Amino acid sequence: MNHPMPHPSLLRKAMPDTFVDALRTRFGDRFSMTEAVRMHHGRDESAFDPMLPDAVVFALSTEEVAAIVALCSEHEVPVIPFGTGSSLEGHLLAIRGGISLDVSGMNAVLAVNPEDLTATVQAGVTRKQLNVEIKDTGLFFPIDPGADASLGGMAATRASGTNAVRYGTMRENVVSLTVVTAEGKIVKTARRARKSSAGYDLTRIFVGSEGTLGIITEVTVKLYPQPEAISAAVCNFPTVEDAVRCTITTIQMGVPVARVELLDAAFVKAVNAHSKLTLTESPLLLFEFHGSEAGVREQAELVQEIASEHNGREFTWATNPEDRSRLWSARHAAYFAGLQVKPGTRAITTDVCVPISRLADSIGETVADCALDLMRALKRAFDPKNIMNPGKIVALAEDR
Repeated sequence: MNHPMPHPSLLRKAMPDTFVDALRTRFGDRFSMTEAVRMHHGRDESAFDPMLPDAVVFALSTEEVAAIVALCSEHEVPVIPFGTGSSLEGHLLAIRGGISLDVSGMNAVLAVNPEDLTATVQAGVTRKQLNVEIKDTGLFFPIDPGADASLGGMAATRASGTNAVRYGTMRENVVSLTVVTAEGKIVKTARRARKSSAGYDLTRIFVGSEGTLGIITEVTVKLYPQPEAISAAVCNFPTVEDAVRCTITTIQMGVPVARVELLDAAFVKAVNAHSKLTLTESPLLLFEFHGSEAGVREQAELVQEIASEHNGREFTWATNPEDRSRLWSARHAAYFAGLQVKPGTRAITTDVCVPISRLADSIGETVADCALDLMRALKRAFDPKNIMNPGKIVALAEDR
């Protein structure tokens, strides 16, 4: 049996006065210990209770981050990087107190290299900001986790999103990083060249490390040509398994869909209520196609044929930008749509990593397990001694 975790307050140590004085002297009003600022940096969109840092420092450069981390190292004070605070999984919570290092002010696009299809940005630049700044180059950055997250945070959490089926995740789209290590040293993990066979792949070590190995201060990412044409489609299915089989066949046939997202019936209902849509409330797939006019039409027609072979119905097109934007905005708001189903509750989110061939089974098993656990809890609450017709509906431990 695992040992119980101690209460977070027992893990905290007071910050030394000399440490606090050093930060206050160097950063002035960019160093804060006020309750409001600490609260903003000690909570996110996750289901966890707030865990406040002892202080917040707002950095404006890699050198400042290095100086802060060096001080933290010297005085053994925890340090937690903070970008936009959009995490759904508690990444930024200060379990042991310490310093929240806010890099949101490091928001400069440092270089755009259209010939190399790359851009280098400070960690606080958000994905939407980058796409606005490079719009006139005919390029775009495709990774879209939903929230307007910072590029540093997206690299640190190895973000993916709705475009991952075609463009990959942050793992495939980060070329190099500038990182401040736990000793306060500045390291560049690679050059802008996409291919290198020398040494360890330091970039991949830090991508997805969630601030546990170092603090990312600059990111060089891949860019892609803006597609000539974009279209989207919605297709409903009788079952989740039918929808998954359609997706498997589409990928196996090499159709380069840009996005494909699955919603089960319950979530379609929640999205309809939250975003005022009228989608048919059965399992559905949301598709998006990128390419030339002819290529997009060919992709969409092929997917429609595949969907019909897997009992797909009501294949609906969304070709104008307004309809597409409304559809994908609703998808990005699905988390909040879920919360609206039961107001006053919080949600626990996670990533499900299974082979695509097992996706339908895993969704079905997850739904079944959640329902059974809920029913067991209800049984315990109403009949704690398990004396009322035991062993019916659900089996408790003593029934086995």
